[in-house]
Amino acid sequence: MNAPAPRKIAAATLAGTTLEWYDFFLYGTASALIFNKQFFPSLSPTVGTLAAFSTFAVGFIARPLGGLVFGHFGDRIGRKSTLVVSLMLMGVGSTLIGLIPNYQAIGIWAPILLVAMRIVQGIGLGGEGAGATLMSMEHAPAGQRNRYAGFPQMGTPAGLVLANLLFLGSSAVMPASAFAAWGWRIPFLLSFVLVAIGLMIRLRITESPSFTRAAQDDKVVRFPLGAAFKVGFGRLALTLLVGVANSAVAYVFMVFTLSYGTQSLHYDRQFLILSVTGSAVLWFATIPLWTRIADRHGRRTMFVAGSAALLLWCLAFFPLLNTGNSGLAMLALAGMGLVVPITHCVQGAIIADTFPVNVRFSGMSLLLQGGAILGGGLAPMIATAVLNATGSTIGITWYLAAICGVSMVSAMVLFRLIPSDTTESTMDGARDESHTLQRSSGTIR
Repeated sequence: MNAPAPRKIAAATLAGTTLEWYDFFLYGTASALIFNKQFFPSLSPTVGTLAAFSTFAVGFIARPLGGLVFGHFGDRIGRKSTLVVSLMLMGVGSTLIGLIPNYQAIGIWAPILLVAMRIVQGIGLGGEGAGATLMSMEHAPAGQRNRYAGFPQMGTPAGLVLANLLFLGSSAVMPASAFAAWGWRIPFLLSFVLVAIGLMIRLRITESPSFTRAAQDDKVVRFPLGAAFKVGFGRLALTLLVGVANSAVAYVFMVFTLSYGTQSLHYDRQFLILSVTGSAVLWFATIPLWTRIADRHGRRTMFVAGSAALLLWCLAFFPLLNTGNSGLAMLALAGMGLVVPITHCVQGAIIADTFPVNVRFSGMSLLLQGGAILGGGLAPMIATAVLNATGSTIGITWYLAAICGVSMVSAMVLFRLIPSDTTESTMDGARDESHTLQRSSGTIR
């Protein structure tokens, strides 16, 4: 039987990541708008929201565990099987969240179970980001590595759009009181059906040819994560910091904005959800453009320019949002939808090309999930705490600007210290992986 075309593999990874991110973002939307009342009713609205965002952050803390486990087996037994298991875990976690009784029904066990299921979600997603990117990128035709690595990245905004539309649709067909009481569970319960469809798609894809060659050449190592560290601490640290800003900014604009906009600025909830969803559509639609530019002209200049654009828009975002004008609020969110994908679309490829094939899943998972914690996982909680302490978004703006500056400078240093293009095309057979590992060990050159 002929192997599926690269485009079919890319489409399959996009479908899987969309469903995984649907589940993850659905929790983020519910934590911003519902969970404070359902699971933390004895707390004040602000403290309840902070508690809900804390459970949101728990999923990020669990992601490195998932990344380590799935990364190990992804480098040991293959990419495909780990992606199947990660999708199943996410589906189970989301479905069970839809079944957890609220605080009034079972007391303290309600938030405990919520956190437990959030951990399951985090473990599942921890294995998804690296695995899906590698599966698509390692099937890519010559000269299109950034494009194919970008397909799974499109699953992030696609999952957000799907989550918000189902959340909004469920709230629109019933009274607000009914939705707050039980209607919010419907999108979570639909996860079971969506994940079943995703599994049928994912089970039909073939194993990564890069991993297959590594296995045939007997280059699978016993402890891939340990071997991944031979790349060198300096390069690992810089690559980790490169991805922090995009994650932090994205989660402030996707999650924190919903609670802040409704509670403090009194925007209509449906208006905000639709505006964030429209921004995510822009994010999704522009990724193919940016990855094509990266393949044709190089991703390094594009990434640095995109980091600068992200920093500048962070300075404008809250001033526009705080006007209370719906048109300017839409502009603020649409701007995020245009600048976030510039760096997001090639972030996975940059991290993947840091490592040789036989340790790539483990190394990439470590950096992706570490960056997610430092950036996205803590961002909504930090933003809420800063707002509560100061009563102003100025501190949030400078927090985002500072973290954007860190990522931009880290990228500039990283790109200057590593040889141009040595890791973008040579990891899948053009050079021996063991030579690459030896060349990259120690300090950055």
